[in-house]
Amino acid sequence: MAAITAPHNPISATDFANEIRTELKYTQGVTPKEATVDDVYVAAATAVRKHLVDSWETTKQDMVNGNTKAVGYLSAEFLMGRQLQNALLNAGLTDQFDAAVKELGYDPKDVIDAEYEPGLGNGGLGRLAACFIDSLASLGVPAFGYGIQYQYGIFKQKFDEDGKQIETPDYWLLKENPWGHTDYNRQVHVSFGGKVEGTKWVPAWSVRAIPVDYMVPGYKSGRVNTLRLWTAKAEDELDLLTFNKSEYTKAVANQIQAETITKILYPEDSTKVGKQLRLEQQYFFVAASIQDAIRTFYPGQDKPDLTTFPQKICFQLNDTHPVIGIAELMRVLLDDYGYDWDTAWDITSHTFNYTCHTLLPEALEQWPVSLISELLPRHMQIINEIDRRFVEELKGLTSDEEKIDRMRIISTDKEPKVRMAYLATAAGQHVNGVAELHSELLKDVTLKDFSDLFPQKFTNVTNGVTPRRFVKIANPRMSDLITEGLGTDAWISDLEMLKGLVPLADDPEFVKKFAEVKKANKRDFAAFAKRKYGFDVDPNTMFNSMIKRLHEYKRQALKILSVISTYANIKSGKINPDDLVPRTVFFGAKAAPGYYLAKQTIQLINNVSRVINNDPAVKGKLAVYFPWNYNIELAENLIPATDLDEQISQAGKEASGTGNMKFALNGALTVGTLDGANVEIRNLVGAENFFLFGMNVDEVTDLYAKGYDTKGLSHDYYESDPDLKQAIDLVADGTFSDGDKDTYKDLVNDWLTKDYFMTLADFRSYMDIQSKIEETYRDEQKWARMAVLNVANSGYFSSDRSIEDYLERVWMTGPMPAHRA
Repeated sequence: MAAITAPHNPISATDFANEIRTELKYTQGVTPKEATVDDVYVAAATAVRKHLVDSWETTKQDMVNGNTKAVGYLSAEFLMGRQLQNALLNAGLTDQFDAAVKELGYDPKDVIDAEYEPGLGNGGLGRLAACFIDSLASLGVPAFGYGIQYQYGIFKQKFDEDGKQIETPDYWLLKENPWGHTDYNRQVHVSFGGKVEGTKWVPAWSVRAIPVDYMVPGYKSGRVNTLRLWTAKAEDELDLLTFNKSEYTKAVANQIQAETITKILYPEDSTKVGKQLRLEQQYFFVAASIQDAIRTFYPGQDKPDLTTFPQKICFQLNDTHPVIGIAELMRVLLDDYGYDWDTAWDITSHTFNYTCHTLLPEALEQWPVSLISELLPRHMQIINEIDRRFVEELKGLTSDEEKIDRMRIISTDKEPKVRMAYLATAAGQHVNGVAELHSELLKDVTLKDFSDLFPQKFTNVTNGVTPRRFVKIANPRMSDLITEGLGTDAWISDLEMLKGLVPLADDPEFVKKFAEVKKANKRDFAAFAKRKYGFDVDPNTMFNSMIKRLHEYKRQALKILSVISTYANIKSGKINPDDLVPRTVFFGAKAAPGYYLAKQTIQLINNVSRVINNDPAVKGKLAVYFPWNYNIELAENLIPATDLDEQISQAGKEASGTGNMKFALNGALTVGTLDGANVEIRNLVGAENFFLFGMNVDEVTDLYAKGYDTKGLSHDYYESDPDLKQAIDLVADGTFSDGDKDTYKDLVNDWLTKDYFMTLADFRSYMDIQSKIEETYRDEQKWARMAVLNVANSGYFSSDRSIEDYLERVWMTGPMPAHRA
């Protein structure tokens, strides 16, 4: 393919410095001497954008004019991370930027760090979406990412003096944002409420959906796709008559109502008003995106032939958040374009595909019929008809009335709900899980009834991560060493080439260099942690990290109980601290604002950290740190420095996990259960290079069958294991709460009476694997060799490979033909 954007842009560093000077003068209105580092960042970002614009425009034209089906990736979140470094890499301007900024008298790192991380996502779901749109562009596949331009993102996490999580607004747009282009000419209108007269929807109110476009440049592909995020504005932002009556708040009520829709990611939804706002968000962005896609692929046509729509674009539903889009496309086809039901359904069912990201029943989104009827009455009418016809279809496939009742899209509860995962499965052409184990459990457990009757719909696409951001950018030392070892940097876009490192795992000199890279990364992280958080981290200890969303099934509780147990045994004299491998444990996690036990766990971790880090008895042997506000920046700094990665979720609960992939690709060894993508990682890197513990899915199922969570069986594990009992007793007796025995009573009570995710049941197995971990870590050469093999055998976990699987198994499309300039 002839690249439009050269991998090494021909512009010189001096010319690029002059471009930055021009932007400083004409965009920022300052000279280089007057400029702040923020000015230089905005000027550099604006300059690199201009190097991508031609490719962006050509890509958009080729997408519309060509015959290659595009992908519309519908996601409630896109956790993009900082954009400048990625844009520089993909524009071939990294070296020129470094030299140009130095020529202007600034440190390149300071300019990179001036960018505020976009608050557009929460965790793995959003980061996966960001990796996927990166890979779509890098593979030259025509695509839109569609989502919401949240004004405040999820929340900015702080800890108070008691260690509790405090949520504050994330003002990520407080500074100038040079990446997003607001295009008022492409605004659309989205309606809500009202009533239905026959089949005609008469909405009560509408908002304007205004797109903010971000470039998504591919690596060495010459293609630049679009991330289109929608922001909500009122149809009439100011009622002047009311304002002139001095009723100022009432005068802007429409504006407040509209802008609330895109104010914050995942508003707390324990109330009806909160639930309504979430549904408003979900409908808002999919309705806008569907209108936009029709306008994009049928430009200037009032009555296009939408029977060809599935050949123009396919929509991927990233979990259940965008599923209301199925009812919306049906409404558009039926009401706006006059198609009959069968034709509309044929178009819709060939347009949507669904990725299920969970095995947890509570995460399979359901909306009360009453709420949808109130907010989207025409859509509820359509969903009722979909449900009726689906039931008739099921009756032709099975006589099992109970199965039919279980599979209904609308539940038959006293307060019926629309089961969005079922709507997506019934209407979608394909349904995929995100790891081999997850996909099997989807078919065997979560969506078993659907799999029994519609097996052809189900497939697997194991997740992946982009090697550009999470290896090349995040870990430049290791990237350089890999390039040296392989003799080429082609691995950055063909990660399976990492297998060429396997022979080098037996080269003592290469393994030594690899170990030195890890040590240097640890020193860098220690400096970062001091600068960013004020932590005094010892880089000469094992770095043991657990960074991920805080949820009971991920079992941060198991990790902190093990830390408490080790600490207690040191204090009691059962363990000689000199016999331990010095270890620094890092946690990074946010808990949902309304998730009480998760927030209690955060408080406990913080207070265990406070006690341990201030106890001279364990100084230099054990330390615990919890950097606040876990984000991409922290991940990019900590992952390359980590020796041991924690993937200790209960077997059968994690869909995939992408943190485990990032760690393996950056030379960390994994301690984990047979859950999610751990299974595939262990198979690929070798069982001997993975620290396995805990029950498997069948053993977990058997223990549930015995009544583990209903008969208080966790208490038996507590009573029978002195180390576990001691650890929990220290939590209960106030050791980590200044003597207050009530602080963690609810957490302790849950462990001893319910413990749904079997933390206590897996505790002994987890503690037992620690001796093997420590024994291995003491042999520096052996550990480093295992780390090399983890990197060498993890190329499969590239998001490029994931996208290639989607192209073959789900989307049935491919790259655009090469554009020759």
